[in-house]
Amino acid sequence: MKSGFIGLVGRPNVGKSTLLNAIIGKKVAITSNKPQTTRNLIEGIRTDEDTQMVFVDTPGIHKPKNRLGKILNKQAYFTVNDVDVILFLVDITEPLGKGDMFVIDVLKNVSTPVILVINKIDKLPKEEILKKIDEYKDLYNFDEIVPISAYKHDNIDRLINVLKSKLTDNIKYYSDEMYTDKPVNFMVGEIIREKILDLTEEEVPHSVSVVVDQMDFNRESVNIKATIVVDRENLKKILVGKNGSMIKEIGTRARLDIEPLLGKKVYLELFVKVIPKWRDREKFLSEIGFKEFNFDK
Repeated sequence: MKSGFIGLVGRPNVGKSTLLNAIIGKKVAITSNKPQTTRNLIEGIRTDEDTQMVFVDTPGIHKPKNRLGKILNKQAYFTVNDVDVILFLVDITEPLGKGDMFVIDVLKNVSTPVILVINKIDKLPKEEILKKIDEYKDLYNFDEIVPISAYKHDNIDRLINVLKSKLTDNIKYYSDEMYTDKPVNFMVGEIIREKILDLTEEEVPHSVSVVVDQMDFNRESVNIKATIVVDRENLKKILVGKNGSMIKEIGTRARLDIEPLLGKKVYLELFVKVIPKWRDREKFLSEIGFKEFNFDK
């Protein structure tokens, strides 16, 4: 059996999480139309008869504004130096910009094979797609260029076949039934955060973290308590909503996704807590799973 680790990199909001979910066939990473949705190195695992692919979905490489942003960038840098193949994802509907060039400059310092994945081809005519391919192929010596639509699953099969041809390991890293390395409480917290992203605007989404405090499994149900952490009191008021309307809607939407994940009826209690400047607090970031890496970048 051939196997290997595949890193998904690119600037924020190009569709890395949507592509990961399409390849795995299950919801591994949350998705949103807001940038910098992914905050963790999420591993999705696809196993078939002859291949096991372990995908690492990274936070989008960007110019950091706080300590959390710096840690997210380090996670992405860590990935490009520690995988067997890199998928560099770009959004065909966006012009080539400084963010893309910044990622390309990062890739010039690695020896890992890089496949350019041009996403959202369903939004432009063929002529525009060909122009975009020509524009990128002169910037870097990509091993392959694969245009896709992650949302509509267009050309995903071809991308999988290209990846299979690049893998060289002969080790089965995970059992057949595993599709992610993340624990259940992490998945639950991410689902809650996704619903906050869906329901809020402006600064709210990026000022939020979710901590799952308790999960009690019974024969037919699960009782879950989770805390939504924000950095300002006014954001707490937004998330609670008038007479608790917003927090109730977040809980209702999250529960509908958590129940299929756990296979049980879910009773979900949500709380909102203010921790000023939590994105710059090293101790808090460490407690919720964001740890520094021991290398210089």
